[in-house]
Amino acid sequence: MSEIIEQISFDNYIADFKKHLKHLFREEFDYNSMSLNRDLPKEFLAEIMSKKPLSVAVPILHGGRGIAVKECLSVLAAASYESLALSLMFGINIALFLEPLAKYGEYSVQERIFKDFMENNAMGGLMITEKAYGSDALNMKTAYQQVGESYHIKGQKHWQGLSGAADYWLVTARKFNANGELARDIDFFVTENGLSEQHIPMTTRYNNLGLYAIPYGINEIDVVVPEKQKLIAESTGIKLMLDMLHRSRLQFPGMGMGFIKRLLDESLQHCQNRIVGAAPLVQVDAVKFQLARIQAAYTICSGMCAFSVGHSGIENDLATMSIEANTLKALITDLMQESAQISLQLAGANGYRLDHIAGRAVVDSRPFQIFEGSNEMLYSQIAEAVLKLMRKAKETNLLTFMKGFNRSTLSADYFKDSLNFQVDGTLKQRDLVTLGRMIARVISFQMVLELPGFNQQLVEITRQHMHMDLMMYHGQLNSKNHIDPIMDYELDSNWVNFLG
Repeated sequence: MSEIIEQISFDNYIADFKKHLKHLFREEFDYNSMSLNRDLPKEFLAEIMSKKPLSVAVPILHGGRGIAVKECLSVLAAASYESLALSLMFGINIALFLEPLAKYGEYSVQERIFKDFMENNAMGGLMITEKAYGSDALNMKTAYQQVGESYHIKGQKHWQGLSGAADYWLVTARKFNANGELARDIDFFVTENGLSEQHIPMTTRYNNLGLYAIPYGINEIDVVVPEKQKLIAESTGIKLMLDMLHRSRLQFPGMGMGFIKRLLDESLQHCQNRIVGAAPLVQVDAVKFQLARIQAAYTICSGMCAFSVGHSGIENDLATMSIEANTLKALITDLMQESAQISLQLAGANGYRLDHIAGRAVVDSRPFQIFEGSNEMLYSQIAEAVLKLMRKAKETNLLTFMKGFNRSTLSADYFKDSLNFQVDGTLKQRDLVTLGRMIARVISFQMVLELPGFNQQLVEITRQHMHMDLMMYHGQLNSKNHIDPIMDYELDSNWVNFLG
C-alpha cells in the first residue's frame, strides 16, 4: 500500500513539475530569447529549483525521495522537454555527484551536503578531464598527498560542467608516492567551494558552442580537504569510477527522452500545419520518412529508459556493465543529434536560428556525442568486448553469437540477413566502430521488445529503421575501405594546374 501511495505521490509531483517548467519556459519567461545569453538568470533558476527536482537523488534518510531510477529519469525527461541544458545540469548533479556521494561518501559528509541540497538548492559536479589526457583518465596528473589528517590536492581540470557555479565537487586525483611517481589508481574527494581552503576557481571560461546555460572552463586546483571527504571505494578507485560512469551513461536516455519527444511533437505539428502547394508538408513521402526516423529514436529511447530503471540503481555494481552502458550512451546521443538535424531540416529557414528550438537542439545535442567518452571510442569498445566473448565461446559467426547473447536473444533473429557473417578477429579500428554501431542497435531493439504492451506500430517503425541501418553498416564493413589520409595532399592536387 505504501508503494502505491508513493507512486501516486510521484505521479502528482512530476505532473506538477512539468506544468511548472512549461509555465516558466513558455509563459513567464521567453526562453527562446533567454537562450541566446550565457547562464540562466538567478531568479529563473531559483524558480525552477523551488520544486526541489534534485530531491529524487537524495536518500530518504536525508529528506529526499530515495534515489529511485524511474524518478531520476522522469525528472531528466521533464527538464529536457523544455531545455536540454537544464536536463544536463540535473544529470551532472544526479549521476556525477549525488549518487556517488550516496553510495561511497562518509555519513557525516553526506548528512551535511544533502541537507544543503534540500534546504539551499546547492549544486555539485565532477572533475575528471584534463587538457592533455581527455578520455585517457588513467594518466591524469592531478595529484594528492596526505598531510596529517587532510589531503592536499593539486592540478588542473577543464570542461567540467558547472565550472565556477557548483557549490561542491567530486575531484579525481592520483596519489603522489614517496618515490616521486603517481599511483596507478584514482581516488575521489569531495570539495566545498564555499570554504577558502577548498575553493576551486575557474580561471578561464570557455565560449562553448551550445549549452549556453552551463558554464565550462579551466579550473585550477590547490585545495586541502579533511580525510572524511575522500570517497570510500569498495575495492579500487578505478572500479568506483567505472561504476559511476557506467551508471551515468545508463541514465543518458532520461535526458534523451524529453528532448526527442519535444522535437517529435514540434516537427509533427509543423509538418501538419505547413502547407506546401495545396497539401500539408506531412504528406510528402520524404518527410514521412524523416518523421518516422524521429519516432524510431523515441521508441529506442523508451526501451533504454525501461532497461536503465531495472539495472542502474546505486545498489548495483555496474563496473563490468560496459557493453550495456556504452550502447545506451553512444546510440541515444547519436539519435538525439540525428533527430535535431531532421527537426531543423523540416523547420526550413526558421530552424537555422539559435533562438529556434531546432537550431538550439543541433548545437546543444552535439557535445553529447563527445563527452563521457566519444561515441567512436565507445562503439569500438562495444565491438572489442563482444569479440572477446565470441573468442571465449569459440564462435566466429556474429548472428549465432548474438542469438545466444543474453542482451540480444529476442532481437537477433529480426536482423538475420545483416548479422549472418563471420567476424575476423583482426578488424581495423574503423571496422570495430562500424561493428559496434551494429551491435548497439541489436541490443537496443531488444530493450524495445522487452516493453510489454508498447505501441506495436512504433515497434514496427523502429524495426524497419534499425534493419535499414544494419544493412547500411553491413555494406560499409564489406566495402573494405582501409584507405589512409596522405599528409602531403597538396602535391599534384591543385586543380588550376590541370586546366588547358
